[in-house]
This record gives sequence, structure tokens and C-alpha cells, in this order.
Amino acid sequence: MRHLIRKSFVPALALACLSLSAFAADGEKIGTVDTAFKLIGRDHDIIVEAYDDPEVHGVTCYVSRARIGGVKGTLGLAEDRAEASLSCHQVSAISFPQPLKQQDEVFSERMSILFKRLRVVRMVDAKRNTLVYLTYSDKLIDGSPQNSVSAVPVAQGTVIPVRK
Repeated sequence: MRHLIRKSFVPALALACLSLSAFAADGEKIGTVDTAFKLIGRDHDIIVEAYDDPEVHGVTCYVSRARIGGVKGTLGLAEDRAEASLSCHQVSAISFPQPLKQQDEVFSERMSILFKRLRVVRMVDAKRNTLVYLTYSDKLIDGSPQNSVSAVPVAQGTVIPVRK
């Protein structure tokens, strides 16, 4: 009986993890460039995506990252590299529908079939009236120290509301 429960637990856990990834923010694909030809499946490439900050109207972050191609990459079974580049910009008047947390994850995207994610975290630098965005990747057990940071200054007349 115990063996049967254990046998059905692993697929159920995998399904739960995959369904949770559906709640991650989807980026808007801006474009790709091929970096290596693959005879079967998608080529290795670098993708550039835009993410609008859901809690700060007027800020968009652009993320570029390498994707593994081939059969595994096409099927979503390959683990993409941990490197990513981030550039966030004011694209219209900045407004805050509600106060922000001092630090909050704003985007997350799956980089492998299980447990590896690319994350973008927003931090508020109240002293300089600036929004700071950090991207990094992590796994269930460990992550990567590779990261990228971008800052968006907010006009002096607009105070960034921070939740206490």
C-alpha cells in the first residue's frame, strides 16, 4: 500500500508544480535571435520579452535570456542557462494604484520542467525615490549568483507609497 501511495505521489507533485507555473506572469515576446542551428527542434536562441509591472503603472522591464533548443528545448525538457539581462524603463506616467511592499517578486518564469525559475524582484529605494529591479534564477535546492539590476527613478513630485 505504501509503495502505491509513493508511486502516485511523484506524478501528482509534478502535475501540481506544472499547474502552479501557469500563474506566473507571461511576458510579451519582443523578438529572438538564433545563436546555434539545430537540425531537429528549435534553434538555440536568445529571447527578449517585455513585462509590465502589475503594481506600478508606467514601468516596463525588458528581460533577455538564452534558451536551449533542439528536441529537449522544444519539448520544454531542457534546463535553460541561469544568465539573464534586465533593463527597466518608464514608458508612461508612473502611478501607484496601491502602496507597494518594500520588496516584492513581480515576475517569475519557468526555466526548466521542474524547480528552476527566473525571478524579477522590485525593491523600493525611498531615500532616492527610485524603483530597483533585480533578476536572478533559483532552483529548489540552490540558485545562481548571476544577476542583473535596473533602476527606474520616479519624478520628485511623485512619492512612492510603501506599505508598512
